[in-house]
Amino acid sequence: MMMRSALIAGGLALGLLAAGSASAQPAQPAGTQPATARPAPNDYTREDAWLCRPGRAGDACDIDLTATVIEANGTFRREAWTRNPSPTVDCFYVYPTASADTTPNSDMSPGPEERATVSRQLARFGQVCRIFAPLYRQITIPALRRMTAGEQVAVDRDLAYGDVRDAWRDYLARDNSGRGVILFGHSQGAGVLKRLIQEEIEGKPAQARIVAAYLAGTNVLVPKGKDVGGDFKSMPLCRTRAQTGCVVSWVTFRERAPPPANSRFGRTTAPGMQVACTNPAALGGGRATLSSVFGAKSMHPTAAPPKPWVTPERPVDTTFVKVPGLISGQCVTDSNGSYLAIRVDGDPRDPRTDEITGDHLANGVVQPDWGLHSLDVPVAMGSLVELASDQAKAWAGRR
Repeated sequence: MMMRSALIAGGLALGLLAAGSASAQPAQPAGTQPATARPAPNDYTREDAWLCRPGRAGDACDIDLTATVIEANGTFRREAWTRNPSPTVDCFYVYPTASADTTPNSDMSPGPEERATVSRQLARFGQVCRIFAPLYRQITIPALRRMTAGEQVAVDRDLAYGDVRDAWRDYLARDNSGRGVILFGHSQGAGVLKRLIQEEIEGKPAQARIVAAYLAGTNVLVPKGKDVGGDFKSMPLCRTRAQTGCVVSWVTFRERAPPPANSRFGRTTAPGMQVACTNPAALGGGRATLSSVFGAKSMHPTAAPPKPWVTPERPVDTTFVKVPGLISGQCVTDSNGSYLAIRVDGDPRDPRTDEITGDHLANGVVQPDWGLHSLDVPVAMGSLVELASDQAKAWAGRR
């Protein structure tokens, strides 16, 4: 119970790292003070410095991804998942705030929380790419919980970024060999990747290898009405599925609960700027059905568990659930901000659920300023994999 409470309270602090600002590095969150003694760099030639690498049996991405597909008429079917034995591109992934370590920055020993995050967000990309997911000494959930309580905590944001930078350099030196690569991150991970693009990729030879960057749950700024500028000087937003070298970014809210005035996501005070929104299922705009992949019994540690998937309730014996046609979304830019507005297209006359949980909770109370931050990736999981496949083919075709 104590760990559960820590995860809930800590999850409510993720936006301190994820929301971003107009500058290359967001302002330090309240309660932050710089760490003094910098630990030694990691050696990313070591296998144990990675959560996932290609060809490793038993690592965090080598898991059963079988899903139960629940149709609108209430029928269940099992959908097996198969890894691509010879993908043409790679994926380089940075996970969100997940560590339950009690120190300000995590250590390099992954806990079940890091592995669970990879299972929810990353492993399915094995259909499209070789997967590289470095461990990094991220700012932890307990540290963020303490900061939101007003404590001064010696977190080291540069340490977290430096680890990912070093892992990226190691990947380029040992593994890339000119292959295309998809960058993918959520929340804290997306913020770290944003900085990596700014400092290590844009304007450098590595930029030519970028198939796309998927930056979920962080505020990527662009000039109002534009697709390039702001946080990135030369990498535009993706607007077609055949476009490469571009950015897909979104923050998720319910259609009927847009970002409030105090929202951590979707809003910016930077003059002339707006938060980017590109719907993974409809890059060019408009409403589209999203291919979602949810946890059958848990949506996220900071969210309420899912309602029964059908009525009368039936047990689901897989870790994951798909609900074809149930969720749709569109990018909206209005007085509330710029965000991916989703709705549940259920039918009360059929047996399948018409309610999707996933809102952040604090002491059982929904936090509107977080929207559906914990569902940024699951709500679009299948759509992202499909998009990655199309963009990988486009990138390879141009080579």
